[in-house]
Amino acid sequence: MSILIFIVVLLLLVLVHEFGHFIVAKKAGIRVDEFAFGFPPKLWSWKRGETTYALNALPLGGYVKIYGEDPNDVSMEDRERSFAGRPRIVQAAVIVAGIIFNLLFAWLLFSGAFMIGVPAPEGGGEGYPVKDLRLTVTGTGEDSPAEHAGLLSGDVLTGLSDGVDRAVVVNADQVIAFISPREGKSVTLSYERGGEEHSVVVTPVSGIVPDVAAIGIYMDTVGTLRLPPHAALWVGLKKTYQFTELIAVGVVQFLKDAVTGQTDFSTVAGPVGIVRQVGEAAGFGFANLLLFTALISINLAVINIIPFPALDGGRLLFIVIEGVMRRPIRPRVANAWNVAGFALLMLLMLAVTYHDVAKLLH
Repeated sequence: MSILIFIVVLLLLVLVHEFGHFIVAKKAGIRVDEFAFGFPPKLWSWKRGETTYALNALPLGGYVKIYGEDPNDVSMEDRERSFAGRPRIVQAAVIVAGIIFNLLFAWLLFSGAFMIGVPAPEGGGEGYPVKDLRLTVTGTGEDSPAEHAGLLSGDVLTGLSDGVDRAVVVNADQVIAFISPREGKSVTLSYERGGEEHSVVVTPVSGIVPDVAAIGIYMDTVGTLRLPPHAALWVGLKKTYQFTELIAVGVVQFLKDAVTGQTDFSTVAGPVGIVRQVGEAAGFGFANLLLFTALISINLAVINIIPFPALDGGRLLFIVIEGVMRRPIRPRVANAWNVAGFALLMLLMLAVTYHDVAKLLH
């Protein structure tokens, strides 16, 4: 199921991104020869007007084939309808459109999630009430008893027992007071996940927090925030801006670490890791899946603006260079750089995927 959800999410993100290129090119009078999801071999295709729409076998992306991206393919009689024959400002608009559409899509996803209802801490309702507040797991410490017991973010704590004493969970202080004096003793922790009751046995240990025993659990009082459409659109826009800034800073730091040889691949998720994360997000409800998809869409937008060959940012950089030189870059040079960039991206994806699989087997 996680793989199916991942493919649907990827399909939406690719369609949105490529539709940005597609619609701006069409509006600019540029001929679009093909709109495809996935990479060949081709499974199915149909033609409408001058554009072929295709579904390919490898669901790892997609592309729009715009007439005249390679100037060598342009005939003089059809130059006006080619990418190469349009002003550079129009070319830049076509390239940037995919990135802008990913950001707009993220805004709509955030807004939709807020209309449906998203988890929010007490007092974090953007001026609106947070309803149905309950004590919720927000994280677990690495290699802690809580992590080994399988507790996950989103689990709602409901009860504690050591076989003699029992307590109904009301707040975080109560959980701390119950667990801290019971070092080395088994404690049964009851919780809800996906509307179902579960329980797990954990043993508090010392060393996680000073002076008392703990199980390595992070908690907060979390409820549901549901906003009216006008407020959801405004908060969704703010969240899109905030996460775009946050992700951009993270990507820049990652690139700096890559240059200095200090990259930590354990902090990066490839296709395997994203499949697992999409499945987990879907398990916590449709609104959470929308939020996660919005974050992936922003990631795609930020990564694509990087001025690197084979990315939209690299193509935009070529347009800027051509504008400065006042002449086109030779197609053979541009194609060679794009092929080299694509090869490096594939190597990076393989490295990240290797670490994804290693984490699953660990």
